[in-house]
Amino acid sequence: MSASVKESLQLQLLEMEMLFSMFPNQGEVKLEDVNALTNIKRYLEGRREALPPKIEFVITLQIEEPKVKIDLQVTMPHNYPFVALQLFGRSSELDRQQQLLLNKGLTSYIETFDPGELCVCAAIQWLQDNSASYFLNRKLVYEPSTQAKPVKNTFLRMWIYSHHIYHQDLRKKILEAGKRLDVTGFCMTGKPGIICVEGFKEHCEEFWHTIRYPNWKHISCKHAESMETEGNGEDLRLFHSFEELLLEAHGDYGLRNDYHMNLGQFLEFLKKHKSEHVFQILFGIESKSSES
Repeated sequence: MSASVKESLQLQLLEMEMLFSMFPNQGEVKLEDVNALTNIKRYLEGRREALPPKIEFVITLQIEEPKVKIDLQVTMPHNYPFVALQLFGRSSELDRQQQLLLNKGLTSYIETFDPGELCVCAAIQWLQDNSASYFLNRKLVYEPSTQAKPVKNTFLRMWIYSHHIYHQDLRKKILEAGKRLDVTGFCMTGKPGIICVEGFKEHCEEFWHTIRYPNWKHISCKHAESMETEGNGEDLRLFHSFEELLLEAHGDYGLRNDYHMNLGQFLEFLKKHKSEHVFQILFGIESKSSES
């Protein structure tokens, strides 16, 4: 791998050391993969050839006034801090609109940092210094203002690929997350498993973190489409709800119910929802009409 990736990983380890010194008590920094830091060290020492998984963790922050807790979810891309950090703050004391505004403020602050700057500690400090107003002034957000300027939001559509999606518990978790959040799309069960989720960026990222956590390894976001909007994003949606997609299977291989989904039917489904271009991105083959 390039030296820039190794340099990035070295800086990530340095920042994790700072975080553990700031939060020394057990459980304050919860790594999604407890072996993540060890695997990165082995990679940097040349004892591991494969690129290690990304560092993902949650830090629970205690806000003094008001007395509330915020869970800060962090994902470090391999090239961070030379690419953007993925952050999301959540609290049971915030409603959906306030959580959206909190994360907009946090994201705007992080975007002021130059490439190469570590910013997790700064994000924590920003939340400790600025989050109180989001709790104390919740009702003010809904007061109409004749001089209010249109707020631009990022509408996101994520295309997620998994080797398979079978288990009922996992399918239930995906559907519950899709219906709980203000997102639309589908989950195609079987082999392969495909998930499309669309909505405001903050909601899609929360959905992505929810279904992956604590440790779903055979899954990746193959493609993402983002658009700026000043409205509610309804005109950008390709789907009207979040539902499970059940297609015909090509066979049953023993007790594993190893169903290979009918990709021809899936292609027709994508065409119906103006998404035919995603077929090649997901499977690496060009789409062919069922009529040809």
